[in-house]
Amino acid sequence: MDSVEKGAATSVSNPRGRPSRGRPPKLQRNSRGGQGRGVEKPPHMAALILARGGSKGIPLKNIKHLAGVPLIGWVLRAALDSGVFQSIWVSTDHDEIENVAKQFGAQVHRRSSEASKDSSTSLDAIIEFLNYHNEVDIVGNIQATSPCLHPTDLQKVAEMIREEGYDSVFSVVRRHQFRWGEIQKGVREMTEPLNLNPAKRPRRQDWDGELYENGSFYFAKRHLIEMGYLQGGKMAYYEMRAEHSVDIDVDIDWPIAEQRVLRYGYFGKEKLKEIKLFVCNIDGCLTNGHIYVSGDQKEIISYDVKDAIGISLLKKSGIEVRLISERACSKQTLSSLKLDCKMEVNVPDKLAVVDEWRKEMGLCWKEVAYLGCHSVVSHSLRPSGLQHTRLPCPPSPRACSNSCPLSQ
Repeated sequence: MDSVEKGAATSVSNPRGRPSRGRPPKLQRNSRGGQGRGVEKPPHMAALILARGGSKGIPLKNIKHLAGVPLIGWVLRAALDSGVFQSIWVSTDHDEIENVAKQFGAQVHRRSSEASKDSSTSLDAIIEFLNYHNEVDIVGNIQATSPCLHPTDLQKVAEMIREEGYDSVFSVVRRHQFRWGEIQKGVREMTEPLNLNPAKRPRRQDWDGELYENGSFYFAKRHLIEMGYLQGGKMAYYEMRAEHSVDIDVDIDWPIAEQRVLRYGYFGKEKLKEIKLFVCNIDGCLTNGHIYVSGDQKEIISYDVKDAIGISLLKKSGIEVRLISERACSKQTLSSLKLDCKMEVNVPDKLAVVDEWRKEMGLCWKEVAYLGCHSVVSHSLRPSGLQHTRLPCPPSPRACSNSCPLSQ
């Protein structure tokens, strides 16, 4: 099922009859944003990705490569392909992030030092952006840390604002989790259930669960933001699929995030090509990176038998598998692994060899996959603009075909 829309729930009034203390205000319709009379053109909707360079958890996280693509590139690709924005911006204070943003087709707003502090909020940065861009009527604040965002999500939210008249829409995910009150010494000595009756614990299929913000995006009209709110007025949520709710701010286990993105991420309008050539770096990928030397000075290497099984599966599916190393490995030792693969060792320029193999087989770069060490790729393959990934051997040839295309 596509991203769920069954929850376009407005919050114009208090649904439970409780005091509205601290709630964002109801707003009167005004002429800005296309809701008044005499408006000649549709409201300007701008995508805005906030990406400062001072990430504390993961340095320069916003441009760290996730499955071969800079993290920010995943959401920029989705925003561009959605076709709903008059402009797409990245707000940053860092030169490298600016360069990556421009490579993906975004415009850049150079954020001030005042709005780039650790104590600065997203709202501070958005308001600063609006102060420089009077043409913008609606801001779609998209989080760079949500790489599984799809264009269809953004298209449906844009329709909710433009056609259904919502002032703000934010993303949520449905979770089936039972919550309990926190025990605090001297205050609360026992826990209590917050959203269930322990005597009648519901089965998952008998409970709708609860909605939680997943932080993927926050859309709001200009007049609401200028009042200091990202959520308010005629307000609705947009429910995203659970598998698309990946937040790198929380999920700091990068390899796990990569697996999620490779399976559920958006790879662009162009149809992926099937992988025909799979090139594996020998050191640290096929082997465990250790070299043992015997008493007679002979090298001994170890490898995971699962890798050999994976290579065998790839070959049975018709994918050519070749091995490469910049070290002067012993071909005799490698042949003892009985992988029956063409290999080149003592290769100073891996790109040239892979390119030669590609031309020999009559392939384009998107039909070639490379599995290798990040530092080696950065120095020998990255200058060509190729994408790569470092993954364990996939469980199936199809998984490999979708995992690591080398595209120019």
